Amino acid sequence: MSTPHINAPAGAFADTVLMPGDPLRAQFIAETFLEDVECVNQVRNMLGFTGTYRGRRLSVMGSGMGIPSISIYAKELITDYGVKRLVRVGSCGAVRDDVAVNDIVVGMGACTDSGVNRTRFKGHDFAAIADFALTRHAVDAASTRGTPVKVGNLFSAELFYSPDEAMFEVMKRHGVLGVEMEAAGLYGVAAEFGARALTVCTVSDHILKGEALDAQTRQTGFHEMMAITLEGLLRDDEETSHA
Repeated sequence: MSTPHINAPAGAFADTVLMPGDPLRAQFIAETFLEDVECVNQVRNMLGFTGTYRGRRLSVMGSGMGIPSISIYAKELITDYGVKRLVRVGSCGAVRDDVAVNDIVVGMGACTDSGVNRTRFKGHDFAAIADFALTRHAVDAASTRGTPVKVGNLFSAELFYSPDEAMFEVMKRHGVLGVEMEAAGLYGVAAEFGARALTVCTVSDHILKGEALDAQTRQTGFHEMMAITLEGLLRDDEETSHA
């Protein structure tokens, strides 16, 4: 079994996949947090791995950068490999004064300048939102750990180098917590194909203040975000098993 972008055999992925943008970050997550890890995809070096976390089978795979890239992988994981939960774990840039570098943001929704969800929704606006239970469990996990998180809207940008810097002030005025490039696409794909999705990001830079983490910290320094995400998934498993 394979798709144009994934060469894993049937059953190679768990029903839950963590999706960082960078495939090397996917490898780092797999090697750091999972046990009994196996590499299950290497097509175009978009590395995918499956292992276990506290006895629970779990996969992690890079998504690439941008809505078109994550949309391809998320769709194929859902429709061809039976994945039910997808959680983007990555970085975002802040625009609000009360959001700082290293803060953790849970993306309850995602606005965007991309047209993909309008294309998907017959030209109408589509409210790209996360799965409520996954969101609640991540927030509860953070509360238990005593880690503050901010919950709200992300902005999924089509362009990394925006030609319209005035838009950052508009985002700030509308309360956008973080700017990234994938969440709105992931939420749209999950909605269309019947999966559940969430985005959890660490703030890697403040766009308006000019503050930023270095590249190495971006790749390896997001341990607390990962701990919250993984604990949230275990809570979701427990609730589902008792439903």
